[in-house]
Amino acid sequence: MFVAATNLIQGIKHIIPSVTTTLGVVVILVLSACSSSIKNDSKLTSARDSLAIMRSYNIVTLVSDSGVTRYRVETPEWLVYDKAERPYWLFPQGLHMDRFDEFLNVYSRVDAKYAIYFTNDDVWELYDSVRVTNVHDECFETDKLIAEPRNDKIYTDQFVKVTQKDRIITGIGMHSNKNLTRYVIEKTQGVIPLDEEQPAANTAP
Repeated sequence: MFVAATNLIQGIKHIIPSVTTTLGVVVILVLSACSSSIKNDSKLTSARDSLAIMRSYNIVTLVSDSGVTRYRVETPEWLVYDKAERPYWLFPQGLHMDRFDEFLNVYSRVDAKYAIYFTNDDVWELYDSVRVTNVHDECFETDKLIAEPRNDKIYTDQFVKVTQKDRIITGIGMHSNKNLTRYVIEKTQGVIPLDEEQPAANTAP
């Protein structure tokens, strides 16, 4: 009887570590699954933020800021990322844009092959063959231009070419007010006078 009891106790001692080990494995698996689920949820949230909530083609639209019409945009493709940490619109095939003053007069025209508009900040980033004209019909050409209308500034750190009525100015870097009527080229490289229009020859006898 004593021997049987001893054998039973020894058997229980062998079973208990086995059960404990099994429970430990189960706990580890559960925790691992929870951790994996959290990571997957994080990736899913990140993926949602990187997805465009709207994609449109061949668009002509008016853009307002604080209830005032600011721009008229024409673009082959328009993507809206409103769920991003910094919401933005993307124009991967470029755009043409007319900029309006408070009286809806066009004071500037913009063309670029690639553009981003950060909607909450009213900031434009224009890239690749950027061409802008101002109210004086001066033309600004560069491969990168940042416009912050709310802060009354436009700037670039790239090569820029400015064509005026009587000359062409080239340089590196430029900053300006939002209307491109008061601007400074930071490192001027050259000034090329344009030929004045020759008077017509007098053919009268």
